[in-house]
Amino acid sequence: LCSDTKTASTASGTFVIVGGGIAGVTCVEQLLSQIPSADVALITASPHIKAVTNYKQVSKTLEKFDVEERPSSVLEEKFPSLTVIHSAVKSLHTQAHSVETADGLVFGYEKLCICSGSRPKLLIYDNPYVLGIRDTDSAQAFQKCLSKAKRIVIVGNGGIALELVYEVEGCEVIWAVKDKAIGNTFFDAGAAEFLIPSLEADKTESTASCKRPRYTTEEPAPGASQTAEFGSALGPDWHEGIVFRGAEQVRWEICESPTLHLRLSSLSGQSWPVYIQLTNGKTFGCDFVVSATGVVPNTEPFLHGNNFELADDGGLQVDDHMMTTEPDVYAAGDVCTACWEHSPLWQQMRLWTQARQMGWYAGRCMAAYVLSEPIELDFCFELFSHITKFFNYKVMLNIYYVVLLGKFNGQGLGPNHELLVRCTKGQEYVKVVLSGGKMVGAVLIGETDLEETFENLILNQMDLTMYGEELLNPNIDIEDYFD
Repeated sequence: LCSDTKTASTASGTFVIVGGGIAGVTCVEQLLSQIPSADVALITASPHIKAVTNYKQVSKTLEKFDVEERPSSVLEEKFPSLTVIHSAVKSLHTQAHSVETADGLVFGYEKLCICSGSRPKLLIYDNPYVLGIRDTDSAQAFQKCLSKAKRIVIVGNGGIALELVYEVEGCEVIWAVKDKAIGNTFFDAGAAEFLIPSLEADKTESTASCKRPRYTTEEPAPGASQTAEFGSALGPDWHEGIVFRGAEQVRWEICESPTLHLRLSSLSGQSWPVYIQLTNGKTFGCDFVVSATGVVPNTEPFLHGNNFELADDGGLQVDDHMMTTEPDVYAAGDVCTACWEHSPLWQQMRLWTQARQMGWYAGRCMAAYVLSEPIELDFCFELFSHITKFFNYKVMLNIYYVVLLGKFNGQGLGPNHELLVRCTKGQEYVKVVLSGGKMVGAVLIGETDLEETFENLILNQMDLTMYGEELLNPNIDIEDYFD
């Protein structure tokens, strides 16, 4: 691959990876750990990449890590055979095995992996009063708008909406959700009820400042494209070290709306710059609206003139080797949809853990193909598992860590399942999902120390019928019992 991209209009390499987020960077790292001398190019629209740090394997499938934003030069210094190209992708020509960037450069490839992530699914596009939060720059734009705001409306019920509602200070917050419980993506009504007091409580401890460096670019990097593109998605602790403070005292309320189809209009002569009308008939004036209603796979630059098959959710279909329907083109992370026959205990959710796992596995698959080595579907796809945290403050010396396992909300089980729940207010929430007497899912909030035991019970599919409700008896050391 020609490393001097300023003087070359065309270059070629063995591997080309598109996207500087977790999936793309992990794919690069795995590729070069398997084939250190491989000719690899990473094309990213951002001058910074997302790197996994403080990685810890908690159990067979559970993993914890932080996400750090770094200059791309760090990656190039680590891998001498890697070239990073700072530009957006303009088009892909799968028949010619080439990628054209917005800067007019053309890169040939033998194997390509698309890790372009996703983009915000905004309620209304191209409206100055509707903000989406996707990358570092959009988070800082939100912070700037919030500093003068007296009231905002947050629409959505996922992770970013949950954290925003908790983190915003000095501003009235109207939270519009379509569900009957908060955090519906992760929780049932019981878990939501457990967490609501955290939203209402005073934050007696200030959030620790984020000691990991954060970067932003006021001007495009030299040689970079100036086309407007989203950078890599925010990390799981994206809000740490950023003060979200408005101009007034804080007050928030949940406003349940039957659907998310909202009408937005600016009314002259009114006291607010924008008014939002919910489908339940309520209307609120506000300074701006935060649209936190999910993401859609960022496939647009790659579709024209090619024959990719898309899944119902718009993602690039990939098989159990992360290959798309176009020859020599792989995909990983939010941009793709896993279309192989899933394990009964796994489902795809566009989360940081799965972006890392898919990027790692895609890198292995690409290397295995070149090295003519056999490869089987990685064990991480056997059981859905995810660790995260919400409302990052200490309650009785515990951070609210959330562990999700298997069919944690009974996904796809229909009525043929039962739930066991144990809740200690302010300390822990434990939910177990049983089907046919076997554990198939669990939600653990707080320091329960049950994640490894429950993971083993789910994987082993042991019949637990005889234990009944005693399975969650706090007086029984279940870890020792099933050891």
